Amino acid sequence: MSMLSSAPSVIPAASVTPAPAVASAASVPSPLHRVVVAPSGFKESLSAQAAADAIAAGVRRVLPAAEIDSIPLVDGGEGTAVTLAAATGGRLVALPATGPVGETVGTHFALLGAQDTAVVEMAAVAGLSLVPRALRDPGATTTYGVGELIRAALDTGVRRILVGCGDSGTSDGGAGALQALGARLLDADGFALPPGGRELVRLARVDPSGLDPRLKDTELLVACNPFNVLCGERGVARVFGPQKGATPAQVEHLSAGLENWARVLTRDLGVTGTDLRGGPGTGASGGLGAGLAAVGARLLPRFEVLLDHLDLDARLARADLVLTAEGALDHQTPRGKVPAEVARRAKLYGRPVLALAGTLGEGAHEVPGVDACHGIMPAPMALADALLRAAELLTDATERALRMILLGSRLPAGRTAQAAGTSAAEVVSGTQRPSSVR
Repeated sequence: MSMLSSAPSVIPAASVTPAPAVASAASVPSPLHRVVVAPSGFKESLSAQAAADAIAAGVRRVLPAAEIDSIPLVDGGEGTAVTLAAATGGRLVALPATGPVGETVGTHFALLGAQDTAVVEMAAVAGLSLVPRALRDPGATTTYGVGELIRAALDTGVRRILVGCGDSGTSDGGAGALQALGARLLDADGFALPPGGRELVRLARVDPSGLDPRLKDTELLVACNPFNVLCGERGVARVFGPQKGATPAQVEHLSAGLENWARVLTRDLGVTGTDLRGGPGTGASGGLGAGLAAVGARLLPRFEVLLDHLDLDARLARADLVLTAEGALDHQTPRGKVPAEVARRAKLYGRPVLALAGTLGEGAHEVPGVDACHGIMPAPMALADALLRAAELLTDATERALRMILLGSRLPAGRTAQAAGTSAAEVVSGTQRPSSVR
């Protein structure tokens, strides 16, 4: 599905004056003429654009003559509204709204270039980065501000609202968003529930009579990870609750609340055709997907909505090497993360893929389509220092990885392959195999 359009942005490599050691390495003929840089952001550290800039800087140190095609990618999380507004010639609308811990925060939504579509980025108003570390309790945080942004977008007269899910600091099933949109969530005594996922175990009835009537005439699309479901053993509270600060006991309490939420929502809103408990994407952003699906939203795979307008496939097909990146590369990466999607698409054209990551976890070397992975940490350091120096570390790691690739292309097997007419992509891919070290 492609709703948006954007011309490719090719960033020419800058001319640099290298140090003597760099000059020696860079003077070696390279099989790499066109490098695609397609990272996601690093959570709580680098935006996708900042990550792309840092990687490009590392490429230029080694390959000053290469053509760099920079494609910062969003997955619905932090930076989605800004990136899509820029890609379509749209604009951001700034406003205050209720943050995840109940305090007012400055936030925004995007109006895309055609002016008939708004992008609400849940992370911009209910993201984990907006929850102070001392207050990280997913049983208390709320998506109320997401509903406020949707209402503000409706006020502009748009016919379509795209809600980007990702990087959430909540686990309330979208209850707060529905409250902001006019639904009443009531306990057994008829009193309104306070905010937070921990209250959902007490939910007895949902009164939808006050829901904003404009929702019925607006196409509401949720760009989400289809692997995330609301309930069950792989339910969102169990998978992501601990990352948001939940103890094991709180995880079970939240899970019970979301089970009740799915049951009551389905009954009182007459939901048909969507399994709010286990349907694809219902667990997106702490269950926001389920809450919005209950009021008519369509849950769509996020890359189907967010990437195709960038002409990504055609740009990958022209690459000699594809560099992607994310904060953590591990067993969850194939479950809807940017590097896995980039690698999948690149492999349709036989392009070699190198993934850079802040940390390499279990399964990092097993991501389908990724030919090699490289951590950016040169030595142990405090998390605060790593976050502060992320751009520098990413640039340096890119330089180190490319020098290893070029060394491989100069070994006898690489030279023989080039002499035999093997493509640059095949040479590079053949010299960088996944490591077996865990």
